[in-house]
Amino acid sequence: MIDSRGFRSNVAIVICNSLGHLLWAKRIGQGAWQFPQGGIKASESPEDALFRELDEEVGLSARDVKILHQTDEWLHYRLPENFIRHNTDPLCIGQKQKWFLLSLESDDDKVELSKTTNPEFDDWRWVNYWYPIHQVIEFKRDVYRKALQELLSPLNSYIRQQ
Repeated sequence: MIDSRGFRSNVAIVICNSLGHLLWAKRIGQGAWQFPQGGIKASESPEDALFRELDEEVGLSARDVKILHQTDEWLHYRLPENFIRHNTDPLCIGQKQKWFLLSLESDDDKVELSKTTNPEFDDWRWVNYWYPIHQVIEFKRDVYRKALQELLSPLNSYIRQQ
């Protein structure tokens, strides 16, 4: 779903463990790592899209996780010019995202990257909280920083309760 300004609605998924480490996934056949994310369909709420993408990308269900926080506002990033597909209608110039912080409530072995016929990731690992900001592709860094800043307090509250 692309809005009138050209931003595609999307959810971004940050999964943490009880130590505060984050699930970091490698795009299939590439050296690029990122958090799971995906588009919101016209008939979906952000939460519906979250659980669909969670299942499709990392093989987890709603019973495997707990939602700790959702960003208050949509966070936007623009695509670099060479990533924009100018021959599409409507034109997509970037993404607007609702970010979700989830705690993994089941064992690590529940993460299943090849659950679908077209997996997006071929590897994953736990990383320290701020690690992704310096590792994600450059045009996503500001939105990652904003999201992680907002998600830090809910993560710290969760860790204190463990």
